[in-house]
Amino acid sequence: MIEKRFVKVTRIFDAIPELLKKKIVEDAFAGKQNGVWLKYSTQQFSDYVNNLSYGLLNLGVTPEDKIAIIANNRPEWNFVDFGVQQTGVVTVPIYPTISETDLEFILNDAKVKYIFVSSEELYVKAKMIAAKAPSVKEIYTFNKVNGAKNWLEVVDLGKQNPKVSELEAIKNTIKPNDLLTILYTSGTTGTPKGVMLSHSNLLSNAYACENLLPEQVLNKANWKVLSFLPLNHVYERMLMTTYILGGASVYYAESIDTIGNDLKEVQPDGFASVPRIFEKIFDKIMATGASLDGAKKKIFDWSINLGLNYELEGKNGWWYEKKLSVARKLVFSKWKEAVGGNLITSMSGGAALQPRLARIFAAAGIPVCEGYGLTETSPVIASNSLGAGNMKFGTVGKIIEGVTVKIADDGEIIVKGPNVMLGYYNNPAATAEVIDAEGWFHTGDIGEVDAEGFLKITDRKKEIFKTSGGKYIAPSKIENKLQESVFIEQAMVIGESQKFASAFIVPSFIAVKDWCAKNGVTYTSDLEMIKNEKVKNLIIEEVEKINKDLAQYEKIKCPELLSRVWSIESGELTPKLSLKRKVIMAANKGLVDKIFSSVK
Repeated sequence: MIEKRFVKVTRIFDAIPELLKKKIVEDAFAGKQNGVWLKYSTQQFSDYVNNLSYGLLNLGVTPEDKIAIIANNRPEWNFVDFGVQQTGVVTVPIYPTISETDLEFILNDAKVKYIFVSSEELYVKAKMIAAKAPSVKEIYTFNKVNGAKNWLEVVDLGKQNPKVSELEAIKNTIKPNDLLTILYTSGTTGTPKGVMLSHSNLLSNAYACENLLPEQVLNKANWKVLSFLPLNHVYERMLMTTYILGGASVYYAESIDTIGNDLKEVQPDGFASVPRIFEKIFDKIMATGASLDGAKKKIFDWSINLGLNYELEGKNGWWYEKKLSVARKLVFSKWKEAVGGNLITSMSGGAALQPRLARIFAAAGIPVCEGYGLTETSPVIASNSLGAGNMKFGTVGKIIEGVTVKIADDGEIIVKGPNVMLGYYNNPAATAEVIDAEGWFHTGDIGEVDAEGFLKITDRKKEIFKTSGGKYIAPSKIENKLQESVFIEQAMVIGESQKFASAFIVPSFIAVKDWCAKNGVTYTSDLEMIKNEKVKNLIIEEVEKINKDLAQYEKIKCPELLSRVWSIESGELTPKLSLKRKVIMAANKGLVDKIFSSVK
């Protein structure tokens, strides 16, 4: 049994003095500027946090105030977060990609007093919207921006007048169950709701996740992680708490585009991601494989097919394991090098991970531990982890310690535990809709727990629709199956109040291009290829493979191909990469009419 290495606290900011009692980590945080990693020690972390707290007190903040952070991942994000925490002020982290409408709503709903932003672009955006939010007094920037106040001005103010006794007095009044942060969820529809989380909410989840870390990590004197999920996302926020409690070194990726290079440079022991990143990594690998020829191409294809049939714990038998060892040496070892060479574990959340990806990455020696949760549950409810009996493909793992899950009569997953939110800010009606009189939080997800204790998500309760024939269809279950095809990038099942189910499909153009080259089809453009009869037939064949395993009323008919991948920037995905179904439907109304008028 591994001795627990995490510092034990009841309020998150108390982690800093506890860490200082242990060995000082010289690269507690690291961020890249102009191509160079700037590292900050545990002591520097503490100094920045305390001086920022003093500076905020000099500005006159009180525990009833709210301070927003709108920034990319960087060490300063944590310095401000912890500095705010110590003063009892509530942090309001906001996605940098947020719409102007939602930003205006949040600033006014929370009555935000100060805003910290990273860049000039965000400063201009925040300044424009803050003009419509009377509570905002000032905006500070992390980067140096002409005409803007810099965050170091607050730090310097604290250095000049350190209000030590006043800060200690305030800290002594802060309770573990006090409001720590408000995370506004940008849902698929409607106005954002502010999820209120306490110190206890996040800490209970972080300590439960300590139990999920493999021994190889817990045994390391110094362990490193690469962080690139937005820190205002509850998953990365909770994991950041976990990393800090465990004394890890946290390196922040420059951007999504630089993750590949950052992984090679940092050589982390672990990282967390969303399925889309793993899909991109796999697509890039497949594109590289497609460029091979001769014996190398045959070995690559053989290894891929082997990996797609991988079973955990040697269940495929000794001969399969023998072949896998060859594939790992010849092909998969290069995959491991591409993610730094030291990776012990990676975590996936926010959406369903395709089981085929979980299989092939595990076969390659890069296990992906898929988990499940919501902002309202801080967030983890269940998770796969390394070790015998702790992982099962196609599930989101076992229920974490301290959390209780029930499956309601209608199949909905309901939850109790110390991780469940305090409620929605300024919205008791919405709180009452999701937390019942007995204290159960209703997730809105449909699921089941198997005999081995693994939780499986089958759909979103609100996304289930009924055909005109009265049959209920769970779209995400079918969408996930469709997206298992190497030729399908994204899919959205439609058919509410219609005679049959259909789907919008965005092909995987990398795979389609490779297929075209092998089959004598001239590839012109993405737009032209979705009109090509041979390509359309290729996708229809893939759909028919899925249809074989569906009930008659679930079978997809008349699918339509789209030429552009849905994204956050274009408005079809939420920041958590969930489909904005109404937006996609509205943008493709003509295709909807075409689909459902094509079959009488």
